[in-house]
Amino acid sequence: MQRSYYSNTISEFIKDNNDKILGQLIRNHDFAADILQRNAWVKQIEILKKELASINNGQIYFEFSIPRMGKRVDNILIIKDFIFVLEFKVGDTEYQKHGIDQTVDYCLDLKNFHEGSHHEKLVPVLISTRAPNFKNSYEVNDRLFEPLKANQNNIGSIIAETLLSSNGLQINPILWENSIYKPTPTIIEASQALYRGHSVSEISRHDAGAINLSITTECINRIIEHSKAEGSKSICFLTGVPGAGKTLAGLNIANERRKAHEDENAVFLSGNGPLVYVLREALVRDEVQKAKEKGQKLTKKQSAIKANAFIQNIHHFRDDNLISNQAPDEKVVIFDEAQRAWTKKKASSFMKGKGMEFEMSEPEFLIDVMNRHSNHCTIICLIGGGQEINTGEAGLSEWVNALKSHHQDWDIYYSNLITSDNDYLADEELKNWLQANGNSEEYLHLSVSVRSFRSERISSFVHEVIRGNSIQANSILTDINSVFPFFVTRDFNTAKQWLRKKAKGTERIGLVGSSGGRRLRAVGIDVKNEITAEDWFLNEATDVRSSYYLETVATEFDIQGLEIDYLCLAWDINFYFKDEKWNYQSFEGSKWKAVKSEVEKSYLRNAYRVLMTRARQGIVIFIPHGESLDPTRPLDLYDSTFEFLLSCGMKEI
Repeated sequence: MQRSYYSNTISEFIKDNNDKILGQLIRNHDFAADILQRNAWVKQIEILKKELASINNGQIYFEFSIPRMGKRVDNILIIKDFIFVLEFKVGDTEYQKHGIDQTVDYCLDLKNFHEGSHHEKLVPVLISTRAPNFKNSYEVNDRLFEPLKANQNNIGSIIAETLLSSNGLQINPILWENSIYKPTPTIIEASQALYRGHSVSEISRHDAGAINLSITTECINRIIEHSKAEGSKSICFLTGVPGAGKTLAGLNIANERRKAHEDENAVFLSGNGPLVYVLREALVRDEVQKAKEKGQKLTKKQSAIKANAFIQNIHHFRDDNLISNQAPDEKVVIFDEAQRAWTKKKASSFMKGKGMEFEMSEPEFLIDVMNRHSNHCTIICLIGGGQEINTGEAGLSEWVNALKSHHQDWDIYYSNLITSDNDYLADEELKNWLQANGNSEEYLHLSVSVRSFRSERISSFVHEVIRGNSIQANSILTDINSVFPFFVTRDFNTAKQWLRKKAKGTERIGLVGSSGGRRLRAVGIDVKNEITAEDWFLNEATDVRSSYYLETVATEFDIQGLEIDYLCLAWDINFYFKDEKWNYQSFEGSKWKAVKSEVEKSYLRNAYRVLMTRARQGIVIFIPHGESLDPTRPLDLYDSTFEFLLSCGMKEI
């Protein structure tokens, strides 16, 4: 496997002909190298030959591939027991923060996803060739050095200084280079990579610890092809635990089918507004930037036309098909978070407000729309168990009920988890009907969370916390807390300091809270202050609207389906633990009111389930102190919830 444009031992590199090295770099480049790129390579070759002259062992790589980020590292040096990651800024006279973050990000990617780098010392080195000397601090945290800053004249001395702390061992560069790369991209990174033309196998894990998304994709493609061959209509229910990759699977299918089968007009539909806006904006920004790097001119408006066709809002799809009785152009539709489609009551009420009569649930209407096709079509429903978080969300039962009552001629495919887990389908009659009339498929359930690449048991831990089972939760957290920290604190500033200390490079941090946590406002956290999702999730740390500032809070509605690296969950007493059980309340007017509806209770449970499963690397939960003079913030309810989370194994900071 060739991961770099050029590699050699350092001693052979120094002896190699400069023009020969440059020629190899140009030949392996993805597109024509412009004069700036050529000049940068020439300068790198000259500088490194001079600065590495005294090093008599080791390996050098030029343009080493980092697949998850869709980028290449300028240089990697394997010397003794160190991996040096070099990022050149030829001609720069300052050490820019962007360059430092970029170099650290490369190291983090190797550390987290490249098996050969997991337990080795990684050294990020930013080389601004014309910058002044900088007094570096050779500090190491979990085998990752603080970023070192070098210019064209002192790279060699900085490497020599680092090597003084060698343990005398030697990394085998051949084994290192060929070790397994197991990326776990965010859904934003994944959508960008798929859109650029990468396959899901390139950007997702395929180790034994996770069900291969490629296999799930193959299963669904097989169902689609069978429907085409038979001229039949089919529906697939793809289920999975939070973070298992359902959305990634859906995006991958839509992307593959659009490219290979243009007549199908495959489309990815979601009723999750923030997810649609964030992914569209991410695709547009990435495509415009890539075009700029290639010297091409592409406006955001031009790019948005294509991105908007690829990812659509389910409600716009619904409304377009209300004004027409024709079959839609799309023959393959993927409904993300299909459990959030509206009940008949919710849909009818909404349409009445628009002056329209509507007597169907959304699932029934959406199946009916696709049923207009005279021949084949396929619906793929992505279903998250226990994730209905809003009034009027129908859940899986409404989809099955619509098929049972109106469309029994459709071919139905589902995972057997649907009929054995009440989080997906609680109605016994519908379960029995589905078993008698549907086809069970093993690979239509994704059972392992890959959102947190550090541990696959986060969803299990959260499940036990929501159940109120502290003993089992504690047992799970004992096993995973060293790789995925779960902390709790009573001090908001402590929580913010923890986040800022944990995150390296451009790893994203943010503040989340339940939309019903209205008394958090007393401590400066206003869940009613709406965010612009694109700014919160995509903007840089210098932008006050971004999540990095820890000023604006994302609720379960903003963050469902998305994720960030480290988060602080601000916990209010709309969901509090007392008398050995969870209790539910909503804030109305000036006081709390008990929630009695079982459906409303499930929404509240699921809101906290969603919020606790949005982090990729770690969580700190902030529970405020109550206030004895404020009847809306009783001390004992905050305290008892805090004590319960401690009993689940969370450590206080």
